[in-house]
Amino acid sequence: MSTIVLILVGWVMMSQVTDGILESRRDSAKQEAVAQLASLTSSINAADPGALQNKLSLLVAGSNRPGLYEVVLIPSDSADSNAIRSTGLVKSESIPPELRASVTQDDTKLFDTYMRIDYRGNRSEPGLAIGSQLRVQGNSAQRYEVYFLFPLTAQKETLDVVQRALVTAGLLLVVLLGAVAWLVTRQVVTPVRMARRIAERLAAGRLEERMQVRGTDDLARLAVSFNKMASNLQQQIRRLEELSRLQRRFVSDVSHELRTPLTTVRMAADLLHETRDDFDPITRRSVELLQGELNRFEGLLADLLEISRFDAGAAALDLEDVDLRDIVSRVLENHETLLERKGCEVQLDMPEPCRAQVDSRRIERILRNLIGNAIEHSEGRPIRISTAYDDDAAAVAVRDHGVGFRAEEADMVFSRFWRADPARARTTGGTGLGLSIALEDARLHGGRLDAWGSPGDGAYFRLTVPRRPDVTLTGSPLPARPADAVRVVTEMSLVDVGAPYQKLTGGDEA
Repeated sequence: MSTIVLILVGWVMMSQVTDGILESRRDSAKQEAVAQLASLTSSINAADPGALQNKLSLLVAGSNRPGLYEVVLIPSDSADSNAIRSTGLVKSESIPPELRASVTQDDTKLFDTYMRIDYRGNRSEPGLAIGSQLRVQGNSAQRYEVYFLFPLTAQKETLDVVQRALVTAGLLLVVLLGAVAWLVTRQVVTPVRMARRIAERLAAGRLEERMQVRGTDDLARLAVSFNKMASNLQQQIRRLEELSRLQRRFVSDVSHELRTPLTTVRMAADLLHETRDDFDPITRRSVELLQGELNRFEGLLADLLEISRFDAGAAALDLEDVDLRDIVSRVLENHETLLERKGCEVQLDMPEPCRAQVDSRRIERILRNLIGNAIEHSEGRPIRISTAYDDDAAAVAVRDHGVGFRAEEADMVFSRFWRADPARARTTGGTGLGLSIALEDARLHGGRLDAWGSPGDGAYFRLTVPRRPDVTLTGSPLPARPADAVRVVTEMSLVDVGAPYQKLTGGDEA
């Protein structure tokens, strides 16, 4: 931008200087031409008419000022080139035809124009031509065109010096501005870039990074404030990490410690449950309730222990090549009683074998949670289970037409201990950890678990896992929302819980 400004300023200055020098030279040339024209007119009129033609060359030469201007005399009524008189080896052809036409038409004015003065010997230089018409007294038919050619070599040299000075000054200014810009960058932008790099390192987990504080200006105060902010963030993050570690340890320790007394209580409860027929009805009912609550308590402890393994990074896969349809069948067999109680119809869309190398125990636990939730919240409506595969991925989708969930709840369905309706009467499970564990199991496989829901239109969960452990998911063979969905899916109602992995294409475009 500075270079453009300097070019514009230089162009304006050069134009003004050029106009001033040329205008000054033009005024002085006109004065000189008027004086010499009067002198030449007097000399021609004073000459003997009979010997005028012989004296014209001497008269023209006497009007010349070598080095200042040249004179060209052309008879108006003669086409003979030999009748043309000139000084200084000037070619009469260098006079512009437009100037000659103007001089021929009006004999009362001086006409001028800028042109190139051509000399014999192929020499040329810029010049100013001033022309007028000269009439010999006593002979109205005898007319001459007189042209004074003023070389502008000196003016051109002056303009060249001015132009070189402007270019040199402009280049020096550009260099100076570059040095100033470099200094500003060093003094202002460099600390800002350093702050950016420190912020990136802090974001990467290097909480000990700090900015260097130099001086007492605004940038130094910014560095002090930045370092104070980084220290506070480091303290808060460490506190949260310590709190999280204590919480995980507490959950893990409590889960392990509760298993010992629970085992004793379980043995006693099993003994009572086996002999419940010997008790009175009230005691027998109490034993049955105790057995059911112990089962739920064991399930909760098992879920807590599994969450502790995920938090500690101790979870591992036991891969085997299985057909996902077989896992779906086993899960449905385990839920036969609940299906009969709810009166749900299960529709299966599993036309072809859907094989993948997965941990069958973890995949079964995922599907057990998805199908169990679908049955519990279906309110007696049909449930549809679909499987599909492509070269890289295998997928299972569970669709129910129950109560569903609101769009603002869509991003919480996989949160720990969260339930869509805490007041709902439950018949199975209900620890609030099932979907959280399912999500961790899916991520452990390098897969993803997507959720879609709409109030009154049910819910749709899609599990996608790679068919081989060396495959990175780039798509899913099943769509991200059910084809029979009534409401158009919104950004919030489609939960992308696979955010740590590459965004899917293909089916997700729906």
